[in-house]
Parts: sequence; C-alpha cells; structure tokens
Amino acid sequence: MTDTKTVLPSMRVDGQVALVTGAGRGIGRGCALALAEAGAEVIVLSRTVDEISEVAAEIQAKGGTASAVVCDVTDQAALAKVFDGLAHLDILVNNAGTNIPAGFLEATPESLDIMLNLNIRAAFLAAQAAARIMDRQGGGVIINLSSTFGKVGRQGASIYSGTKHFIEGLTKSTAVELAARNIRVVAVGPTAIETPMLTERLKDPAVAADLRGKIPMGRLGQIEDVLGAVVFLASPAAALITGTTIMVDGGWTAP
Repeated sequence: MTDTKTVLPSMRVDGQVALVTGAGRGIGRGCALALAEAGAEVIVLSRTVDEISEVAAEIQAKGGTASAVVCDVTDQAALAKVFDGLAHLDILVNNAGTNIPAGFLEATPESLDIMLNLNIRAAFLAAQAAARIMDRQGGGVIINLSSTFGKVGRQGASIYSGTKHFIEGLTKSTAVELAARNIRVVAVGPTAIETPMLTERLKDPAVAADLRGKIPMGRLGQIEDVLGAVVFLASPAAALITGTTIMVDGGWTAP
C-alpha cells in the first residue's frame, strides 16, 4: 500500500483569526489579503475607514471572511478596547508604522514623538495585548514588521532606524519569554518597498538610484515580495521558528 501521508507542513491558516494593523494600504493591505487567501478570518484595522472598508469588501468578494475595525493604534484606550473585544486571536501582524526622513541635525522633536509613539509604543502595546489573548487560549503568533534599517543604519533615517532596531530587540526578547506559552514572535524585514509611503521619495532620481544601488538584486521590492514570508511565518510550516527575522531585502544586509 502506498503511503499517502504528506511530509510538507501546511502553509494554510484555515479558520484562524488574524488581525493586521495599518491594513488600509501598502504592506498591511497586502498582508490582510494574503492571509485571507490562505484561509484566515481577517480583522482589518486602521484609522482610515474608507481604506479598510475597501480591503474588507475585497476579501469578502473573493469568498473570504473579514471585518473592518477603525482604530488609531496610537490611542491607547481605543487600542485596548479593540483587543478587549476579541474572544480569540491566532495571528497578529504588527504592521502600522511610519517614516519621516530627516538628517540627524535637522530632525524635530515632533517627528521623534510621532515615530516613537507609532513605531515603538503602539507596536509594543499591540503585541502585549495580543499575547495576553494568546496566552489565555494556549498559543498564537505575533509577526512584527521590521526593516532593513533594523539591521543597518542609514543617513537621514536615525529615528526610523532606531525604532526598527527596537522591533528587532522586542522580537527576540518576547520570543524567549513567551516560548513556554506556545506563542511565537517573529519579524519580517523588508527592504525599500514601492508603497504609498515611499512613492514621493522615489520621485527624486538620486534617492531611487541610491536605494537600488544598495540592493544586490538590483531592484526595489514590491508588496507581493513580502507576503510569502508573512503567510509562511503565520502558518504551521513555521512551527519551530521564533525570535528571528526573515529579511526580504534583495541581499542588502548580506555583506
């Protein structure tokens, strides 16, 4: 009799509940669509109602399950209310973030506060709230969005790079602490991805050429380049992966 048992772990997440922050556009939107395609029930979260309503409707039109939740993740009370209202959560994609490029000597306290509040404080609180739910139910996975700049420095990105280095440390430390609770914590580190956040900067030929020059594969990333890593890390195929970052950077951090 032929053994029909498969050896390849599933990359499906059927029936699991996933919450994606910053899901109205860019990488967050892509993650929501990809997780829904892989079988998850997706909670699409952002402060922009029109954008997340469109994402949820697109998922539903394809036969998936999605709900749109309006929330500014920097509003601690509003964020806590969202997580308090969840009975179950298997996957958190901690994606919401921003970059305000400026030289170190020119960076303002206002831009510092914006990035610290969104990229660090909100990301920490979302991960903590998700982990509390996952602890009660016996497990889950938190996927933090890091960056190439979580591994290297870059001129004009001192604050942003600092926030992504924080995400790297947070991922490692919480993974160690939560492993015994069956909660995996991992990160994905994209290179320069052609998203709405980067579009304006790419209009400067010097910036576009400089970014491409840092990537051995010779091209900027597309949103689709990031999605396979996110779905893989969320799935049973990554069951023994925690405390590390999958770099999606075309080789930028390899040298």
